[in-house]
Amino acid sequence: MHGLINRSLQCFLRDTYGAAAWDAVVREAALGLTGFESMLTYDDALTEQVIDAAALVLRRSRETLLEDLGTYIVNQDNPTSLRRLLRFSGVNFTDFLNAMEELPERGRLVLPDLDLPDLELADHGGGQFSLRCRAPLPGVGHIVMGLLRAMADDYGALVLLDHLGPDGGGEVVTIRIADKAFTPARPFNLGVVGA
Repeated sequence: MHGLINRSLQCFLRDTYGAAAWDAVVREAALGLTGFESMLTYDDALTEQVIDAAALVLRRSRETLLEDLGTYIVNQDNPTSLRRLLRFSGVNFTDFLNAMEELPERGRLVLPDLDLPDLELADHGGGQFSLRCRAPLPGVGHIVMGLLRAMADDYGALVLLDHLGPDGGGEVVTIRIADKAFTPARPFNLGVVGA
């Protein structure tokens, strides 16, 4: 697993639950290290250990933690945030959804060894979609749900999401856009403010 993913998990747990909680997760997972380096690669099993340890230490379901992680990585408010990169996908949430399949390739343009989930979107009409997520990390669909929830809020769309579980070699998330303009979208500027 790319260190950037593990580092995001570490920052999410530390920022959300505190340094003491992160330390408890490190002990429970028997990591043998105190944190992850963004540009290194780690065994996938190590990521699983951290997620399982966090669920145990924090008494939260794995699914809830992963969805919260997806929301966290979008909502970080800094000039290099994932939110900024994702907002280039379109002017509204529907445009964003239709560009989802391109995300793994765009990610590899920035970091060639970054292995993002393969995404396959199906448009069922009437604002209903399904998104198949394929990745070695079980539960990646929950991370994608958190990301989708955060981006819907960002675009001001009212969206209903459901994780259907594993299906055909991936995890399926259903998406129903109830209202494309439920609230005003968050402001977004192409340039970095204050730079």
